[in-house]
Amino acid sequence: MAGKDINLSEYQGQVLLIVNTASKCGFTPQYAGLEALHRALHPRGFSVLGFPCNQFGGQEPGSAGEIGAFCERNYGISFPLFEKIDVNGPNAHPLYKYLTREKPGLFGGRIKWNFTKFLVNREGHVAARYAPTAKPQDLEQHIAALL
Repeated sequence: MAGKDINLSEYQGQVLLIVNTASKCGFTPQYAGLEALHRALHPRGFSVLGFPCNQFGGQEPGSAGEIGAFCERNYGISFPLFEKIDVNGPNAHPLYKYLTREKPGLFGGRIKWNFTKFLVNREGHVAARYAPTAKPQDLEQHIAALL
């Protein structure tokens, strides 16, 4: 969230869990589980990538600095957090257009809420999509199978 552009090719060859996040959501405590996954599996070639989004109930109203400070202060986040993006609609980030095209979900491609998760394998293919209710700790075996 340092305001610099990062090319996702920097994560080439890694297994990724890509998550749209929010600081004022009922699922916000999932940050702790996401951080635990990141710390446990990062040495094996895994990263969580967080993309703050304010499209669901206005639950991510803060600036990049405020979001970063909140995540560090409350959850000790060490995984990359990117600038706030749109995940749906005409201004949806190209990454999310790709993710939802590859794994559209049960009711079409739209992201339904904060903390929707996409598991991407080392080749860059979307291996799975998980609902916001999926707890990060419950994904560890799925992630480990790709490492």
